[in-house]
Amino acid sequence: MELIEALAEKAGVSKSEAERVLNSMIEVITAKLLTDEAVTITGFGTYSVSHRKQRQGVNPQNPSQKITIPAMDVPKFTSGKTLKDAIKGK
Repeated sequence: MELIEALAEKAGVSKSEAERVLNSMIEVITAKLLTDEAVTITGFGTYSVSHRKQRQGVNPQNPSQKITIPAMDVPKFTSGKTLKDAIKGK
């Protein structure tokens, strides 16, 4: 089942309303991450930005060739205790 369909059914709203709410949530989380702010959804988890330093790597097509992997920011998700406990208890 698609996420939007499941949300609409669970919340008792139309698919278009569920899609609008989900898209708004994604936009808010993205905007906060762009300003380096963490977003916590209590019991579910925290979205944050992780900073990776520049590092040396190997070209997979030519393992003897070293390459420099540039520094970058990447999104990170850390699950909350309630979510972890729910998964453990299946």
